[in-house]
Amino acid sequence: MRARGFTLIELLVTVAVIAVLASVAQPLSELSVQRSKEQDLRRALREIRDALDAYKRATDEGRVVRGAEDSGYPPNLATLVQGVTDARSPNGAKMYFLRRIPADPFATFSQEAPEQHWGLRSYSSPPDRPQAGRDVFDVYSLSARTGLNGVPLKDW
Repeated sequence: MRARGFTLIELLVTVAVIAVLASVAQPLSELSVQRSKEQDLRRALREIRDALDAYKRATDEGRVVRGAEDSGYPPNLATLVQGVTDARSPNGAKMYFLRRIPADPFATFSQEAPEQHWGLRSYSSPPDRPQAGRDVFDVYSLSARTGLNGVPLKDW
């Protein structure tokens, strides 16, 4: 009577097939993680940029007090979270533009505050060489990586 079970060759072939399938699935999972992080980066950039624009609109409407030499953009990202006093409010209510500053999903230094994850561009800096200054006109990722679309993340 013949014993039931698998031979050593059948087991080796099965393990080899599983290894090939796993090696095919790994790049797909890495691609999925990259795509998810890029989506989070787009969302974070949009959220911060919308808050910067809302601050500028409030300044243009006279709701935020502005100096003669100020551009109308916030002096730093923390101002968007801490809020500013509404100049038109009779009781001095504060206006808030963000609940929290979103973190850059590609930031490698997660121990620092989220506002330090972003590169800052002031209103007076040239578009091709963003530099921090007296205000925050725009933000960009400090990551040196390139997106799936071939564009460096810092240029998004």
